[in-house]
Amino acid sequence: MTRTTARELAMHCSFSLGFSTQSPKELLEERLSQTCFDSWRGEDPLYEEYPDVKQKKYIEELVCGVGNHGPELDEYISKYAVNWKFERIPRIASAIMRVAMYEILYMTQIPNGAAINEAVEIAKKYEEPSMVSFINGILGTFVRTEFPEEHSNDGYTGD
Repeated sequence: MTRTTARELAMHCSFSLGFSTQSPKELLEERLSQTCFDSWRGEDPLYEEYPDVKQKKYIEELVCGVGNHGPELDEYISKYAVNWKFERIPRIASAIMRVAMYEILYMTQIPNGAAINEAVEIAKKYEEPSMVSFINGILGTFVRTEFPEEHSNDGYTGD
C-alpha cells in the first residue's frame, strides 16, 4: 500500500466521523480490521491491500488527529473559504482539507507541498474540477498565510 492510498483511507475514515457516533479509535478499530478489508476487497481498490504496521499507524494518527482537532481545522477552512459558509462546502471536500491541514500543522515530516498535492489528487477522484480548484486555493492560501517563511522552500507554487 502506498502512502497515497493510506492517506485516502484516512480521508474516508475522517469523512465517516461526521456521520458516526463512534470515537475515532472505535471507527478505526472497525475500518482497519481485516474483516472490513476482506468485505470491501473487489468492490473498492482502496481495500485491495491491508496496511502494514507503519501505514496503519499513519492512518490512525491522521484520523485521530482530525477527530481531535476538528473544530480548529474547520476554523481554518472557514477563515480561508472567502465568501463561503462552511455548511455549503461539500463534506468530502471538508474531509480532504481537514486531512491535509492536519498533516501541515502536526505532521511536520511531511512537506506542505506534498500534503497539498496529495489532497488535490484525491479531490480529483471525488469532486468536480471547480471544487478541486477551491480546495487547492484554500490549502495554498492557508500555507502561504500561516507559514509564510516556509512556503517558499517547500516546492509548492500554488498553481
